[in-house]
Amino acid sequence: MTRPVTAGVDGSQESLAALAWAAREAVRRGRPLRVVHAWRVQGQEALEAGIEGDADSQAEWVHSAVTEAVRTVTERHPDLEVTTDVVEGEAVGTLLAAAADAELLVVGSRGHGRIVGFLLGSVGQQVIAEAARPVVLVRAGDQPSGEAAGREVVVGQQGDPEDSADALRFAFETAAARGATVRVVRAWTLPPVFAYSPGSLKLADEAGGLEPYEKKALAAAVRPWRERFPQVPVEEHVEMGSAGQVLLSVAGTAQLTVVGRRAHRTAVGARIGSVAHGVLHHADCPVAVVPHT
Repeated sequence: MTRPVTAGVDGSQESLAALAWAAREAVRRGRPLRVVHAWRVQGQEALEAGIEGDADSQAEWVHSAVTEAVRTVTERHPDLEVTTDVVEGEAVGTLLAAAADAELLVVGSRGHGRIVGFLLGSVGQQVIAEAARPVVLVRAGDQPSGEAAGREVVVGQQGDPEDSADALRFAFETAAARGATVRVVRAWTLPPVFAYSPGSLKLADEAGGLEPYEKKALAAAVRPWRERFPQVPVEEHVEMGSAGQVLLSVAGTAQLTVVGRRAHRTAVGARIGSVAHGVLHHADCPVAVVPHT
């Protein structure tokens, strides 16, 4: 089965930007595009949005609005295979089900549009934390100019090579489809007393210090992807500082920032890590959150 690039839409400017981004990515990857909208019959909220009538009337309005949003994509990409699913149901479950069958899920980073549907701003974190596939968040106003200008795909790497393998794979695949450079970023800080094991301190000493040790660790993590994608230019970036701050410092000129995700279960549900959370809130470019499998 060919997995589609799936876009969640709700009529907001953010979701329309996400739809446009998803269409371009589907064309680059040679994938079909699936457009998903979740909605429920509304009362006063629908009236305030200018949608009147019973459930059938609201459904007709929603289908019409989604069709109009998709028409822009099909006019711009006439050879792209596009399917549309308007689902009456709960937003998070609908998006998670769509993500499970997708190559990646693309949603707006914030917003509540006039189509009666989900609030991406309120459900986005839960979807990101629980989705089985990569989720890309796109802000309103995103333009393809950054992609056309050949800006870098920035990806964070931390820990052992396998810890970031999924994020690195996604970054290299995306860069290969775009003809872009991958900048792989590894941040490091001075460890507190006893934070490093005797074994790791010995390795750092043999490497000539902590920074050379981090550079060697990054090179080892990147090596398999350099070999797998020899056509992709690579920049290895090691910098002292917190991972979130270092990533954001280089993401300002990126066309896409990629972060890995290990979801943490709490009493109030799944939560994403602090690095992904910080990048999602502050990066201007689209951000891909890739689950660790």
